[in-house]
Amino acid sequence: MTGPLTRRHTLRPRATARTALLGALAACLAFTVAGPAGGSASAAGTDALPLSGATTSGLHNTYDPAAFSYLAQALDTGTSMIELDVWDDFFTQEWKVSHSNPTGNSNNCVNASSPDQLYTGGANKNLESCLDDVRVWLGAHPGHGPLIIKLEMKAGFQATFGMSPAKLDQSISAHLGNLVFKPNDLLNKPGGGQYATLDEAAVAGNWPTRAQLAGKVLLEVIPGTVEESNPTDSLWTDSEYAGYLRDLHSQGKTAQANVFPSVHNAQAGDPRTRYSDTSLRPWFVAFDGDAATYLNGSIDTSWYDTRHYLLFMTDSQNVAPALDDVNPAPADAQARVAQLAKAHATVASNDWKGLPQVQSLVLPRG
Repeated sequence: MTGPLTRRHTLRPRATARTALLGALAACLAFTVAGPAGGSASAAGTDALPLSGATTSGLHNTYDPAAFSYLAQALDTGTSMIELDVWDDFFTQEWKVSHSNPTGNSNNCVNASSPDQLYTGGANKNLESCLDDVRVWLGAHPGHGPLIIKLEMKAGFQATFGMSPAKLDQSISAHLGNLVFKPNDLLNKPGGGQYATLDEAAVAGNWPTRAQLAGKVLLEVIPGTVEESNPTDSLWTDSEYAGYLRDLHSQGKTAQANVFPSVHNAQAGDPRTRYSDTSLRPWFVAFDGDAATYLNGSIDTSWYDTRHYLLFMTDSQNVAPALDDVNPAPADAQARVAQLAKAHATVASNDWKGLPQVQSLVLPRG
C-alpha cells in the first residue's frame, strides 16, 4: 500500500479516443492472447530478456479479501507482482498481514499445503501463511515467470522487541526456501567471485533472464504509510534493511538476506542521495514511486533503465488521462502498461484485478 489508509475514490474513465485506438493497436501488434490461469500475454522473445529488461503488470494490495477471496486467485491472473501489507506484532512475535489492523490478520491467505487447499479453508492468516500459498501455487505452475512480492512494512521494524530484518528473513527462508532470488544471487558473477555491491552488480547487467528466473520469487520492501507519518520514527524500513544488508555483506553472510530494499517515492536525479550515510547507497538497486510523478517531465527515467535498476511505478491509472481505478477498458489498460514500459518501468502497479490480459503482460522495457 502506498497511499493513505482510506480507500481511494474511484476515478471515472476519461480516456480519449486516441488512447483507446493506441490501446487497440497495442493489443493487436504487441501481445498474444492470454492463456489459462497463470499464463502470459507477452511480446515475442521476452523470456530471453534480463529481469531488468522487461516491463510487467503488478497488483496493488493483493491480500485484500474484497478484491480476491483467495490469494491464489490473484496469482491466477498471471500477474508478475503481488503486494502484502505487513505489521510487526511484537506482542505475539508475528508478522501480521492487514491493511489497518496492527495486531490482527485481515487477508485472503489460507496456509495451503497442497494445490487443492488454495481455494478452500479459512483465511486471515499471517505472513508465513501467505508465503506458503505462494510456494504451493508456484509449485502447481512451474512455468510462471518470475514473481515479485512487494512488502510494505506498515509501521517498520521493531528490532528492539525482536521484530528485526533478520527475523523477517528467517520467516521468508522457512517458507519460500530456494525459490527466492536473493541479493547475494545478484552479486554472484557467472564465472565465479562476486561484485562488491548491489549497485556494481546491477550496473554490470548481472540480472538473470526471465527464463532463468521462471518459478522464482524476488522480494522488495518499502517503508509503510504509518512509519513514514510517525514523527518519532527516525529509522525507516529502507535504511534499516539496507544497513542490515550492508553489514551482512561485510561479515560474509549476504546469503542470509532475502529482500531488496527500495528507495521509496519518486525523485529527480539519484534518489539515493537522500541517505546521509553514503555506505547505504550502493545497496539500493530498486526504486518505488508514483507513476504520474515519474511521467510528469521532471524525472529522467531512462537513468534507471540504462543502469539496469528495478523501477516500480505505482497507481498506473493516475497518469494522464486518468483511467478507472479498477475496471478500465482493456485496450486502454494495455496501452497504459505499454506507455509505462516506454517510460522505463519494471512493474506498472495497479488495481485492475479483473483484467488477466493486462496482468499477464510482459513487454520489452524502454
